[in-house]
Amino acid sequence: MRRLSDVLKITGRHLGGRLCGLAVAASLAVAGLLQTGASARAEVAAWIVIDAETGAVLDHKDALRQWYPASITKLMTAYLAFKAVREGRATLESAVAISANAHAQPPSKMGFKPGTQLTLDSALKMLIVKSANDIAVAVGESLAGSEPAFIEMMNAEARRLGMSATHFVNPHGLPDNRQVSSARDLAVLARVLWREFPQYHAYYGLPAIKVGKKTLRSANREFLARVPGASGMKTGYICNSGLNVVVSATRGGRTVLAVVLGAASGVERAAKARVLVDAGFRQRSGRNVEAMTGVAGAPPADGYCKRNTKPTADELLATYGTSRGLRGTTTLSYAQLDPSINGVRRPIVGQAPQQAVSADDDDVPTRDDGKTDWGKVMDEIIGPRSRVDQAVQVGLGVPKGRAPASEAKIATLANVPMPKEKPVAVMGAGSSALLPAATTQAPAGEAKPGAIFRGQPLVILPRPTPNPRP
Repeated sequence: MRRLSDVLKITGRHLGGRLCGLAVAASLAVAGLLQTGASARAEVAAWIVIDAETGAVLDHKDALRQWYPASITKLMTAYLAFKAVREGRATLESAVAISANAHAQPPSKMGFKPGTQLTLDSALKMLIVKSANDIAVAVGESLAGSEPAFIEMMNAEARRLGMSATHFVNPHGLPDNRQVSSARDLAVLARVLWREFPQYHAYYGLPAIKVGKKTLRSANREFLARVPGASGMKTGYICNSGLNVVVSATRGGRTVLAVVLGAASGVERAAKARVLVDAGFRQRSGRNVEAMTGVAGAPPADGYCKRNTKPTADELLATYGTSRGLRGTTTLSYAQLDPSINGVRRPIVGQAPQQAVSADDDDVPTRDDGKTDWGKVMDEIIGPRSRVDQAVQVGLGVPKGRAPASEAKIATLANVPMPKEKPVAVMGAGSSALLPAATTQAPAGEAKPGAIFRGQPLVILPRPTPNPRP
């Protein structure tokens, strides 16, 4: 490959004036592509659509390529929680406590102080709707005794499910290039969640939760509100992955699951998911997802989100608009090089029109102030809103009215700093008892620290000592 200086010398020798300047700009653009490893691409990086019941692959692109799952990781965390409930190792009312380790996680997070307790049910709602990283760690510690032990559980489960391109190093999906999966593997995980735990489908369809006076809305809310039969599942984003999502929709008793990886914006992610789901309902047969195994392609280079520029409203309407005679199946794509943005410009993806497009159809809807009306854009490319967000109240604490936990069933959660000689209140049915902090360690042969016990709180901890006021 020639060096950039050689390219410029050749260009300057054979061209002059304005033409030379244009050629130099083009050379710089091409060189930028070569040096950064970026390349023009159509739409999102990878996807797969499957029939939830039969496992038939209805459509896919690069489904075996490894990709960073980001917060879709939390579907595995939820799966292990549901499995613990099914096996009697926990209930939805089992207590989850925030440890110092959980509290230290970066956003997105709930930010509860160490020692805060909540039910597993509340934790799962925060995990799926808010995508709270601190809650993911707290759930993992509660189920396995420590975060490393829970990660071992995640990888063991991934192997059991045949997720051949997947490796976990954390329970939340925060950036770590060792944590990888693929569209196919995430579809396998989504399918077992959907089929094995139908009683928990409602978790994925929550558009918002309310904690105290604060309303927290799901990043999946537009898909939920605009796509017929949508029941959602989980979104995810880190810069190295772009915007990811797993979605589901049920129509006529049939459920279609779709995984979208590497979108450039939340609107594009939802629009692409809508297109894939709609197309999926028009097909029924295909190769079974379990027969697709292995790895075909490496994850993207660092900084993927910086290379993958957001599509404009006009580009989104051209690609996904439902009333402009354009559909989501790509037939061609092209890209223009723009030296002002390092030689990378988002490709315009076109489809064969199915009806005449008038001049008015080319106009991007705007508000009174002249700015793009994104609500109307989403009406066009995802669908009009058919339901209003209703937040579900989620509280802290664990149910009262039970008998005091026996000494054998009081565990000390790993990494939670315990106060010295401060008694711990154990509340029961109309009674309370005080146990010295030193007695909260489970005896040998009993439950391990951090385990969830059926019908009893996991951890009984004091309130953190408030900071002294200046």
